[in-house]
Amino acid sequence: MIRALRPLALILALGLPLAAPLPVFAVQPDEVLKDPLMEKRAREISKDLRCLVCRNESIDESTSDLARDLRLLVRERLVAGDSDGEVIDFIVERFGEYVLLRPLPGGANAILWAAGPVMFVIALGGALVYLRGRRERPKAPGQEALSTEEEDRLAKIMAEDKLS
Repeated sequence: MIRALRPLALILALGLPLAAPLPVFAVQPDEVLKDPLMEKRAREISKDLRCLVCRNESIDESTSDLARDLRLLVRERLVAGDSDGEVIDFIVERFGEYVLLRPLPGGANAILWAAGPVMFVIALGGALVYLRGRRERPKAPGQEALSTEEEDRLAKIMAEDKLS
């Protein structure tokens, strides 16, 4: 009997860590709509809306009371006949653009969307200017090549140093 349980224990030991990162949906059975297509639409909308309590968690994954209220609000608007865009616009109008997990690229967010690439180009340009200037910079005083007299003198000093 014990030998029969070993493969099962091995499967559980290997399978549980793989199942841990899977998202757990917090939708309660009493929230689920009877129409499967409308429920699917509600889930898709809920995945793109941020829980205002949990920060970077969608309302579909969050167990907070506010997330539950937002899920119910989404379903209520869908049952009322709103399109997906109208539902999202309604919630954004009520809670602000912060409720979107993927902010819109227009408006004030355009600055944030463009800041990364612009800063990269500025840094790249600065690095190129620095490297070019470093290559073309005249040598500092004292960095010229040694004259033949200086080389002879240095060789003599080094030879004396080896003897001592």
